[in-house]
Amino acid sequence: MRTSSLRWPVVFAALLELLLPAARAELPAIKTVFLILFENHDWIDIRDSNHCPYINQEVLPRAAFAENYSTPPGLHPSEPNYIWLVAGTNFGIKTDKPPSVNEVDSNDHLAFQLDRAGIPWRAYQEGISGKDIPKVDKGNYAVRHNPFMFFKGINTDLRYCTNHIRPFTELAGDLASGRVGRFNFITPNLTNDMHNLAAGSKSTRLQGDRWLRSMLPGILASDAYKDRGAVFIVWDEGDEGAKDEPTHDGPIGMIALSPLGKGGGYHNSVRYTHSSTLRTFQEIFGVRPFLGDAAEATDLADLFQPAPAPRISVRSGPGAGGSTLSVLASEPGRTYRLQFSEDLALWTDSGHEVAAGHDLDIPASPAATRYFRLLAR
Repeated sequence: MRTSSLRWPVVFAALLELLLPAARAELPAIKTVFLILFENHDWIDIRDSNHCPYINQEVLPRAAFAENYSTPPGLHPSEPNYIWLVAGTNFGIKTDKPPSVNEVDSNDHLAFQLDRAGIPWRAYQEGISGKDIPKVDKGNYAVRHNPFMFFKGINTDLRYCTNHIRPFTELAGDLASGRVGRFNFITPNLTNDMHNLAAGSKSTRLQGDRWLRSMLPGILASDAYKDRGAVFIVWDEGDEGAKDEPTHDGPIGMIALSPLGKGGGYHNSVRYTHSSTLRTFQEIFGVRPFLGDAAEATDLADLFQPAPAPRISVRSGPGAGGSTLSVLASEPGRTYRLQFSEDLALWTDSGHEVAAGHDLDIPASPAATRYFRLLAR
């Protein structure tokens, strides 16, 4: 928060700005998100493993990652975790059964919020045709790893579905042409996501690592990534273990790559869950209300460089009362809402928004003193 009074000289207001306490750390203005899902491995089995040479030797040194990321407590098997990532709840689903059994009639999910906000999104699924509604397993495509198929508002509309849920083979072309969404949910097939052991293979982890090596450089080289993009790589849950052993909650892997990230192998031990990831996406895209458990979660902001605080200055001008307020938002891509108060207790929305690099002139108030603040959207 930054405040200033129209009665104070310009110099004093600038000094006051420096003395005010810093705002709470916020995510930087990320523009495009890529989420990549892997399957059923604890973080201890990924980090420093010789079965994951690309992840450990090339990805982690340039990324930031979490050491204490888990599924929501006791949430298993895969399907409820995928649904949780876009809804903040599993809607009571505790099995991997298809949409014909586990369909949810609710708009309380991220895709609906993105649509309502006019934010384009896509789900790239390896192994689908893109010509139908992929509500059943086919080959190495598993519908339980495609959470959007469990929402009635999506899985009953062929045109809508095929506009948003596309074959993974189209990702490279969409990156090159700039046709990717701002939110992109990427699911490998059952052998590339570290779930099933392929014929002749000795390691599911090595399969996934090789797949990531083949596709991730294309994302990192794209304009969508370079222009304030972020890639999140996460596992759905921990090691399945033997049939008579429970699946682990974690820790599981969460890796973030971004030009706006801390990178350099930075890692923390903050307690995160899938709710943290969903909350992060909602904050990035400014969609509300927070869904389910995301309302109580800690976001992933610590894996990124903190957003610069906005700046406010005061100058003389021809507005009513002889003064105008000049607002300068300092972070590219960030939009702020302007509020005012006469007593620093009751704040009123001004009806004005300001983006980075733009001044906003507000006529002076007849009140003796008026304070302003900017709220990041």
